[in-house]
Amino acid sequence: MERTLSYRGLILDFAGVLTTPIGHSSRAWCTGEGLPADTWRSTLEDDPVGRALYVELELGRMSQSDWNRETAAIMGVAPENLMGRAHAEVRAVPSMVALAQQARSAGIIVALLSNSYGFDPYNPYAETGVWDLFDVRVISGEEGIAKPDPGIYQRTLDRMDLAAADCVFVDDHPANLVPAETLGITAVFADGPATAGRVARMLDLDPVQRP
Repeated sequence: MERTLSYRGLILDFAGVLTTPIGHSSRAWCTGEGLPADTWRSTLEDDPVGRALYVELELGRMSQSDWNRETAAIMGVAPENLMGRAHAEVRAVPSMVALAQQARSAGIIVALLSNSYGFDPYNPYAETGVWDLFDVRVISGEEGIAKPDPGIYQRTLDRMDLAAADCVFVDDHPANLVPAETLGITAVFADGPATAGRVARMLDLDPVQRP
């Protein structure tokens, strides 16, 4: 007998949810470049010029190659594949991959909702092997809007052809959860290795083992 699902859609963030934390890789890269370990984060988040460049990249108004060149100049490093070098140690989280696969096998629509950082020369989704896990992909750089803009959540629901109440959304930034909750999506904060198991229980799936 076909079971009745309490949720019909699963929306997953990319970095820090489907992948290992970006900070682990970027700090290792900074150290290898002879920079203070926090240089990557501080350039992208605290430096006004660096932050503005990253927003342009997220919104698809700047190519990754141009971003590499201009951000490398701020950091004082070589620009070639800057994003790829800093993300070299980022890997997919096996338990989250298993969650996405189990959800699709159970008939749940699985969507990727990601604030992007370009595709060329470094494609994060291809490099981590997660691109084919999804029925729907909504990438900020292709949409011209980014989380936490409510519009990108609504576009995701529209492309899934589901109501907000039918979906669970997982993200590792609390600010990104607020718009989802406002729309009526069940929001889950990704706070560690137990996240996949918690979400699997919510979706009435088989237990997902920690990596």
